[in-house]
Amino acid sequence: MVGSAFAEAGADLELVGIHKRFPGFTAIEDLDLRIPAGSFFALLGPSGCGKTTTLRLVAGLEQPTSGRILIGGKDVTDVKSFKRPVNTVFQSYALFPHMSVLENVAFGLRRRGISDPVGKAHEALQLVELDHLAARRPQQLSGGQQQRVALARAVVNRPALLLLDEPLGALDLKLRRQMQLELKSIQDDVGLTFLHVTHDQEEAMTMADTVAVMNKGAIEQMGAPEELYELPRTAFVANFLGQSNLFTGPVISSKGESMVVDISGVKIEVPKDRSQRHNGEVTIGVRPEKLSVHSEAPAKAAGVNVLGPGRVTDVSFSGVSTQYLVAVPGLGPITVFSQNMVFGPIANLGAEVWVSWTVDHGFGLADDPGDAPRFASDTNTATIATQTRNELLAEIGEG
Repeated sequence: MVGSAFAEAGADLELVGIHKRFPGFTAIEDLDLRIPAGSFFALLGPSGCGKTTTLRLVAGLEQPTSGRILIGGKDVTDVKSFKRPVNTVFQSYALFPHMSVLENVAFGLRRRGISDPVGKAHEALQLVELDHLAARRPQQLSGGQQQRVALARAVVNRPALLLLDEPLGALDLKLRRQMQLELKSIQDDVGLTFLHVTHDQEEAMTMADTVAVMNKGAIEQMGAPEELYELPRTAFVANFLGQSNLFTGPVISSKGESMVVDISGVKIEVPKDRSQRHNGEVTIGVRPEKLSVHSEAPAKAAGVNVLGPGRVTDVSFSGVSTQYLVAVPGLGPITVFSQNMVFGPIANLGAEVWVSWTVDHGFGLADDPGDAPRFASDTNTATIATQTRNELLAEIGEG
């Protein structure tokens, strides 16, 4: 790939005390976030969590109710979207069908009066390995090729910050995985700051240096993908990033490097350095792929937790692994992912089994069952009417 002309690093992004309220609900509550220059940052969360609103605020398509947005140390909170050093790649590529690929990429440069727009467009297309298709129209390209043209069109403007809004959502699974690797490679080459908004956990963990998991207008946890997966802090993160088996019970012993939790009469050991809380009622967990299934009760061994006996209530083949649901009395269903090393299941439906995992694979959450909701519901009509009236009065005053 050609990356020399795009080697300038992007700018850092800082959100300070961002609060965004729409009539009837709060979309973002007191958000503080700093994204270092040149990084690939993913904002991950379910629909309605506030991630797309955050991206629109950064792009200048929405205004925060309060707070500041800084790009490269410059406050752009009140700067119009077209004056910000930002470009966005949407899920809908929005390519001009009557223009060639080359003309699509050069369009923005021509409008801004940038010198040598064609040469710069060719260079951007070389970056995404599509310069040989420069003369084609968008409808003559595959979905993945159109996505790369949209990326070249954004990168050619050399923005300090590139925003990616679910850019791979329209692609099939195989092509999406291929584009995940290509996007990361392009980001490494151009050195810009990428802010990627997605609800796809695999997509975020494959591409990003840092992932922020968002829920109900706030960031639940932020860190490297491996850190978030191996050591989730909350039940939301534990279950949104993959699956987790979670158990709640009192801590009955906390000595040395581990603690023991009573789960319906069964003693489960968890390392202290992998636990957020060390006393009282706690929630602990373990990932399904960390579990082993046994047809007989395994011998007691130091550093190993065992649950059972239980009954296999479901067996689901998924290619690289088989998922087992094991019902253990008093504990409910336990999910196990077993890699398919042999032909056929290792336990049949209805079989009596035990499950085990090494103590080092467990984790403890920071969740408190008594926690209050982050913000109260305020969807009543009186609140909506008041908010709308205030906004109209503000607009009249500005006029």
